[in-house]
Formats: sequence, structure tokens, C-alpha cells
Amino acid sequence: MIHRLCALLGALACVAPAIAHAGCGPAPEPCDTASGRYHIALPDTAAGAPVVLFLHGYGSNGGNVIRNTGLVQGFVDRGYAVIAPDAELREPGGRAGWVFYPGWSGRDETAFLTGIVQDAATRFGTDPDDAILSGFSSGGFMVNYLACAAPDSFAAYAPVAGGFWKPHPDSCAGPVRLFHTHGWRDGVVPLEGRSLGGGRFQQGDIFAGLAIWRAANDCDDEKPTGFSRTGDFERRRWDNCSDGSALEFALFPGGHTIPPGWSDMMLDWYEALDD
Repeated sequence: MIHRLCALLGALACVAPAIAHAGCGPAPEPCDTASGRYHIALPDTAAGAPVVLFLHGYGSNGGNVIRNTGLVQGFVDRGYAVIAPDAELREPGGRAGWVFYPGWSGRDETAFLTGIVQDAATRFGTDPDDAILSGFSSGGFMVNYLACAAPDSFAAYAPVAGGFWKPHPDSCAGPVRLFHTHGWRDGVVPLEGRSLGGGRFQQGDIFAGLAIWRAANDCDDEKPTGFSRTGDFERRRWDNCSDGSALEFALFPGGHTIPPGWSDMMLDWYEALDD
């Protein structure tokens, strides 16, 4: 029952082999800021370390992300700090969720997320200009909407199992460097989208979202310019786009999950952008 609930919510609470801590650096408590709190896992050398800011799924929290060693250790071993913030409760007594949908009231998530990257830089010396915004499920939706509205906030974006909701955005503010990963058999966030809340909300079509990103990146054609495979990941990319932008899509055969091998694949993509 617990595993079924976590799958439905897109949470990370059920994958929890313990990492050393889930607090504020060496402290057991999370880092507090004026807008909210975050957890952090640091590499051996924190000074100047690049950052992966990873957003949890609906109903979870940043502590669960840090305790997911299958996800976090792959980043830390490659010298990245992992910042895992906590979403706020959507309503009193409710579950934690990101304020990504246009018209929702709540915290200014762009200000909060960019602020904690700066806070971590002050506390631990990590590099605020070398930061990837990533997230799973509800966190992946938040990544897409922030990238669309404020594309210069992070160096790159890497959503997993999250796109846009309908009505899709008419356009985005500018080009991005974005790597989207999705499961072929995802039934929580299907590639085609689905209705939620008795029809009050509609998850959007993932391929329609990619079309929005091609327009934002000013790509010359809808057709991918290249295809590749990394393990079980089938990848396609668009290189015929504006200078400094990047767009890639990776599809894997599983469902609503962060698949094994994703961390290294995504970092390989990111580190090759400026080669």
C-alpha cells in the first residue's frame, strides 16, 4: 500500500537507503532561510562545487531526497553538492507541493529557489552560477514552469516525469538548456497527459511541451538532429537552435520513477555543453 501511494503521489519517500545526513551540511537540522528550508549533501570539496538543486515529488520533502542514496550519491561522487528544498503545504493539513501552476497563490518559488542557491554559496562556498535545477514529478513540473518564466535563473534544467499542464503556455521567455527524461510506461504522468481533481486540472502532453521548448530555443525544424542510446535510454536532441541553448529528450522503458543511470547520463550531458 505504501509503495502504491508513493507511486501515485510521485514522492521519493519510499526509496530511502540512508545517506550520512539529511540536514544543513554537517548539522542534523535543515538549513533555514526567510522563505523556507533546504537540506544539502556536500562533496568532499565543497568550495567551488557545482550544484544540483533537486525538487521532490508531491507530498514528499527534501530530507527524503537526500536520504535517497541511489540518486544523491551519483552526484556527490562527481563533486556536486545536492540541495533538496522543502515545498510548502498547499493547504493547512494537506500535503507539500510546489506552486508552479499559473494563478495559484503561495510562495514565490523562483525567488525561494534562487535564494537558497545563494544561501548555500554563502554557507558552504558552492558555486551559485554552476547550478542545475532538476526535479521529479511535481518537482519536474516546477522545473518546467520556472525555466519557462525565468530561463536565466539556472545554468541548465533537468526535469524527470514532469512537463506542463493545460492550457499549455503560449510561449516561454527565452532559450534554455534543458534535458527532459520520461518513462514510456509512466501512468502517473502519462506522455499524453491526464485529468486530475475530477477534471479541474489537466496534465499536458509531453511532446507538446517539447514543441514549446523548440520554439523558445528558436530551433529551425521540429525534426531531431540526432539520436543516441545510453543503456536503456533512447535519446533525441535538437542542435539546430539558438546559440547557447540545448534541448534533449530521453525516454526509458519504465514507469513513474527516476531510473538507474539517470544521474550520470544527465551530468554527462551538462558537462559536455560547453566543450
